[in-house]
Amino acid sequence: MVYFLAKTDPDTYSIDQFASEHHTVWDGIANAQALRSIRAMSPGDRVFIYHSAISSGKGQPGIVGLAAVASPSRDEPDDPKLAVIDFEFLRKLEPPTTLHEIKASGLFSNWALVKQSRLSTMPAPDAFVKWMRARYPGLV
Repeated sequence: MVYFLAKTDPDTYSIDQFASEHHTVWDGIANAQALRSIRAMSPGDRVFIYHSAISSGKGQPGIVGLAAVASPSRDEPDDPKLAVIDFEFLRKLEPPTTLHEIKASGLFSNWALVKQSRLSTMPAPDAFVKWMRARYPGLV
């Protein structure tokens, strides 16, 4: 099982909406590096859901949930250069792990989340997964 991270603007698609729907098609990815991550995902892989800019003032950017990859990636119907994938909601992560906490740990300065703030989808390093498991017992 491989772990990834996928960002969403909570004003566009929040973890609460995902939790109520239980299933979503992750789309709208155009960056070539992020598309490689989408295409590398396999059913059963895990995805940390990250809230990016929070304009409502109800929190800080950070990891708010966990999803499972529910399908292989496939071409975007209207643009075969793009890809989409299905995610299934697993759980909210409360309290969220903020970007500030991730940076303050000093452990992940080489990770794309810290180095490439605008990248929307990326693999999560094994060391990060281990760190998150220590924060959230029972994380699968």
